[in-house]
Formats: sequence, structure tokens, C-alpha cells
Amino acid sequence: MGDKGLDFKHKEVVNIKDGKRLGYVQDVTADLESGIITSIIVPGNTKFFNMFSSNNDIVIPWKNIKCIGDDIILVEINY
Repeated sequence: MGDKGLDFKHKEVVNIKDGKRLGYVQDVTADLESGIITSIIVPGNTKFFNMFSSNNDIVIPWKNIKCIGDDIILVEINY
């Protein structure tokens, strides 16, 4: 998982818990001191337990990312 932040753009995010397509990566967050990506952000229209910002974007912590492919990112989150 050595991808750069820009490499995540335009990748679809799928939850492996239920197979639901969550959308496409809109942005990433990173630790400014280390430069390590800490989460990915997907525009959201539904609310997840403790996983949404004030504008309903879905913030998925790095630890919940299970696999990064050429076109898809598989994540594991609970609603």
C-alpha cells in the first residue's frame, strides 16, 4: 500500500462487509510531520457511526483499508 495521495483519486471505494459501493475517493488526509496518509474521504449521502464530517463526507481511517487495487479500494466499515 505504497500509493501516493494523488493515486487514490478516481478509485471506487467498496465496503467488503456488505459489498456496497461508497463512491469515489475525493480527498485524503495525512500526518503533516510524517507525510503518512491517515484516511481517505469519500463524498457521502448517508451517515455512518462516527465516520462522517459535518458535510456528510465519509472519512475512512487507514486501518479500515483492506486492499488497494488499480481501480478499487476495499474497506471494512460498520454502519
